[in-house]
Amino acid sequence: MVSIKDIAKKAGVSISTVSYALNGSNKVTDETSSKILAIAKELNYVPNAAARTLKKQKTKILGVFLTDFRGDVYGDLLHGMKEVSNAQGYDLIVCSGKQSHRMLPERMIDGAVILDQMFESEELLKYADLGHKIVVLDRELSHPNINHVLLDNKAGATLAMEHLIEKGHKKIYVLTGPEGSYDSAQRMKAVRLVAERTQDVEWIAIPGNFEKSGGEKAAEQIMQEYKEPVAVFSLNDEMAIGFINRIAETELRIGEHIHLIGFDNIELARYMQPRLASIDYSKQKWGALASEQLIKLIAGESVEDEQIYVTLADGGSVGPAIKKAESV
Repeated sequence: MVSIKDIAKKAGVSISTVSYALNGSNKVTDETSSKILAIAKELNYVPNAAARTLKKQKTKILGVFLTDFRGDVYGDLLHGMKEVSNAQGYDLIVCSGKQSHRMLPERMIDGAVILDQMFESEELLKYADLGHKIVVLDRELSHPNINHVLLDNKAGATLAMEHLIEKGHKKIYVLTGPEGSYDSAQRMKAVRLVAERTQDVEWIAIPGNFEKSGGEKAAEQIMQEYKEPVAVFSLNDEMAIGFINRIAETELRIGEHIHLIGFDNIELARYMQPRLASIDYSKQKWGALASEQLIKLIAGESVEDEQIYVTLADGGSVGPAIKKAESV
């Protein structure tokens, strides 16, 4: 591999002069700079990115750490991150798995966005103590080098539960997320609070996994226990779709016998018949805001923690309001 030492030798100048010329410094004349650049091109010189990074302490690359790549949420989230990052002169590297964690301490990236359960909070706090800049989307950590950009999970789950209750439902199944999921835990807190306020409503938690298989398994349980119309709150749309697919194989009908609401309002859910009611938010805005906050942290600017606003996208899957018997 050609080095700047080789260029310096052929050009008859010092190594420092070559370095200045390659970096566009005005410390060398235009004539000398042109000569050096021509020789570099002739020798097919390629800059050593690792060496330049060590010298400048900047890679202009942001790392995004995800537990998984599957699901519609990630595509829109990453698109929002990419648009903002590229506009600010940064590129993205998307990572998953324990081995990728070394990119932070080895300074292969300038900062990280975390949506990855495999990252222990203690590990992130340790890196923050060393000066690494981090934005978390899946937990709450108190550190000047860490910023939160979180979904308003509690508001979303409250909207879903209250909507089902307003429709007259007295029995609500809740399909939870995987153990250790921050989003699932926050949504379940809201479910419990709403249930405590509305004591005549029975709610039953069914362990899930945020995947279609979790919804299919929950459908089996509800089918076995079914006696009269019930409501189901799935803590994400992936499980809701799995649930719908399994119920479609029976005589039960979504929107008539089982009233369903999901969370995330992914694009696929919008094409279900009846259309799936779901908690909606902008995944693209979530990603864009995460990148914005991280770039500000890297630049040494002050940032405030952010929360992503959610709304209810009502569909036909919740069904009409249940008629209550009139008092005699």
